[in-house]
Amino acid sequence: MSAITLIEAVNKAMAYEMENDQTVVALGEDVGANGGVFRATDGLQKKFGPDRVIDTPLAESMIAGVSIGMAAQGIKPVAEIQFMGFIFPAFDQIVCHMARMRHRTRGRITLPMVIRAPYGGGIHAPEHHSESTEALFAHIPGLKVVIPSNPSRAYGLMLAAIRDPDPVIFLEPKRVYRIVKHEVEDNGEEYPIGCCFVDREGTDITLISWGAMLHETHQAAEKLAAEGISAEVIDVATVSPLDIDTILESVEKTGRAMIVQEAPKAGSLGSEIAAEIAEKAVMSLLAPIGRVSGYDTVMPYYRLEKQYMPTVDRVLEEARKIMEYK
Repeated sequence: MSAITLIEAVNKAMAYEMENDQTVVALGEDVGANGGVFRATDGLQKKFGPDRVIDTPLAESMIAGVSIGMAAQGIKPVAEIQFMGFIFPAFDQIVCHMARMRHRTRGRITLPMVIRAPYGGGIHAPEHHSESTEALFAHIPGLKVVIPSNPSRAYGLMLAAIRDPDPVIFLEPKRVYRIVKHEVEDNGEEYPIGCCFVDREGTDITLISWGAMLHETHQAAEKLAAEGISAEVIDVATVSPLDIDTILESVEKTGRAMIVQEAPKAGSLGSEIAAEIAEKAVMSLLAPIGRVSGYDTVMPYYRLEKQYMPTVDRVLEEARKIMEYK
């Protein structure tokens, strides 16, 4: 096994599936000759040819629409939206057609397709490049929304997304594209969609996060351990459908829960998780549910993005406050 980054894991998973399934194609802006703006598709066009790794015009609505047509006819497209902030021209296609096709045709037509998009802040990108709007897609019935937090999960979840008979939105936390490496065996073994991962066992408090924020959450858990606080860390991984059972089982054990997210607080996935815990595990709670998130403002330009994004210190402060309840 070789140690690879998250972006390399995405590339390897796509290459594996394209090698073993001739119906899989990749398309998007600059994905072919240039290998993508982050090099997620680097080398794929050279290996599989321009008929299977297709450079498209700068037209997100067209990228989504063409992918829907391909998927309806038995092809498995993996479409790249260059940045998540550019996905909104494709929103009509995604919500009105991609998410509804199985229902609309009473199961006669399914859409085995993936839309990939780098998302989140932390790379000093300009406007429209740094948002965390996963809740918009998690709200839409008919879509699965997956967010890997590390290279091994990126590999396994990408394979599962391509093989899924229904559409998957695959959001890649670009801040951690290259900052961590895992040993990943390129064996085609997928990870299950729709399952949380318990990254760290604990007994005192449950820390729930996904994507890039898992890294701050793990750092906070280490510091809490040094203070004698045992934190359980859960990687949500699939934000829709949400594996609430794993979260509830952990909260029932620890009695305390805190959600860490980069997205704004209002109307967020963190709000939904908190509501589920309050509705189904309130009798197990020893303290109010905590939330650490971005602010309810537009993501600022790079000089202020560190002030916007949750930090280890903010996670620790909230966790200590929750632990004061006995």
